[in-house]
Amino acid sequence: MTPARFDRRLSVDDQIRERYLEVPFEVPAGAGSIEVRLQVADPTAVIDLGCMAPSRWCGWAGGARRRFVVRPEEATPGFLPGLEPGTWQVVLGLHQLPLEGVQVQLEVELDGAGEVEVEARAPVAETVRGHTRGIPAEAGLTWYAGDLHAHTVHSDGTESIDQLIARAAASGLDFVAITDHNTTSHHRLLRGPAARHGVMVLPGQEITTARGHACAYGDIGWVDFRQPGQHWLDQVEQRGGLLALSHPVEVDCAWQHRLDRAPHAVELWHISWFRDLTATAPWAFWQLLEHLPGSEATALIGGSDFHTPGSGWTLGTPTTWVAAEEPSPEAILAGMRAGRTAISLGVRPDASPDPLGTPLLVRHEGDLLALAAAGAVLVDADGVRRRIRGDQERVAGHWGRGPYHLQDPVRRVLAVCR
Repeated sequence: MTPARFDRRLSVDDQIRERYLEVPFEVPAGAGSIEVRLQVADPTAVIDLGCMAPSRWCGWAGGARRRFVVRPEEATPGFLPGLEPGTWQVVLGLHQLPLEGVQVQLEVELDGAGEVEVEARAPVAETVRGHTRGIPAEAGLTWYAGDLHAHTVHSDGTESIDQLIARAAASGLDFVAITDHNTTSHHRLLRGPAARHGVMVLPGQEITTARGHACAYGDIGWVDFRQPGQHWLDQVEQRGGLLALSHPVEVDCAWQHRLDRAPHAVELWHISWFRDLTATAPWAFWQLLEHLPGSEATALIGGSDFHTPGSGWTLGTPTTWVAAEEPSPEAILAGMRAGRTAISLGVRPDASPDPLGTPLLVRHEGDLLALAAAGAVLVDADGVRRRIRGDQERVAGHWGRGPYHLQDPVRRVLAVCR
C-alpha cells in the first residue's frame, strides 16, 4: 500500500521559501511498517531526509541515506521505532539545489518488505585507558580521557555503535560522546555496547544546520534544529543538558547563529585544526565569544568529529580531558559544567592514538601544570610566552591570562586549558 507519492522539480526558489519541506502522509491504525524511498536526479543536489510522527520527531538521515524503514519494534539506524496512526511528515532538508532545479521523487509505502539493517558488533579487547596516566587532580577527582564528537551509522558515520565504542577503547579513551546529526535514535542502544567494551558513553546529538552546528549532551530528548540557535541553548539548559558550539570556524559550517549569552562549552579544538596547528582562527573566535555574558563559565573542549575509518584520523584526535568524580555521564557533564576540562593532541607523530603520552596542560590547586612538555612554550591569551623546561612543571596560577596553550618550537599547538 502506497499512501504518498511526491514527484516535483525543486529549485533554489523552493529552498528560499521553505528550507525544510514537509510531505504529509497518513498511517492507519494497525500498520506494520513504513518505508520511505527518495530519488534525486542530480547528484550535485544535497537533499536531507527526515521524518516526523504525529507526536514526536522520528529521525534524520541527512544526506547519508535515500531510504529508511520504521516498524513497531525496530527501525533503520537514525530513526526511532514505533508506529502511531495519524498524519506523518517526510521532512526534506533543501540544503543545496542547482539554480535550474532538480527532479525529486519520494515514495512512502506501508506494510512493505523492506528490511532493517542489523548493526555490526566488534570484538572486545583489553586496552590501557587514559585515567591510568594518573594526572594530578583535586581530592575526589580523576582526569578521564575522551572524545566529545563522533558519528555512527545513525547519521553519516560508517561504523555501528558497538564498533565505534570498541574504537574508543582501542584509542585509550575512558569515554566517548556519540553525537549523530539531528537524531536521538542511538540513545536507547548505548548501554549494552558501553558495558561490553568498558567505555562510558555520553548521549549526544549534533544539532546541524547550514548556519552552524552544536552538540547537545545528555539524555534530554530531541532538540529541534529548525529553530534558532538561541532556542537550542535555552532548551538544552532547561532540560539539564549541556550545549557546545561545534567547529565554530570550520569552512562551510562555521557558527553564524546569534546568542544573547555564552554557551556551556565550545569545541575550540576540532580535527580541522590539525590541517595547520599554527592557525589562529580558534583564538580569534574565542576573543569574540568571551565578551558574551557567562563566558567565564564556558568550558573548552575538543572533538575528532570521527565518521569513518581510512579518513586519516581516529577517535581522541584531539583528546578532551575532564576531571570528574567517576566515569559516568552525570559526572562527566558535571565536570564539564564546572570547567574542569583540558585538551591535548592525543596522538603521536605517526597519528597513532596516545592519550597517555602526549603533552598536557591542566589546572591543579589553582596552578597550571604542564606534563610531558619539556621544550614547549606556554602562551597565554594575550600572547605572553614562557619556556617549559621539565616534564612536570608547575606555573603559578596568577601568571598570565587564560585560556592558555602549549606550543612546540615551530608554534604548533600541543595542549589547551583555561
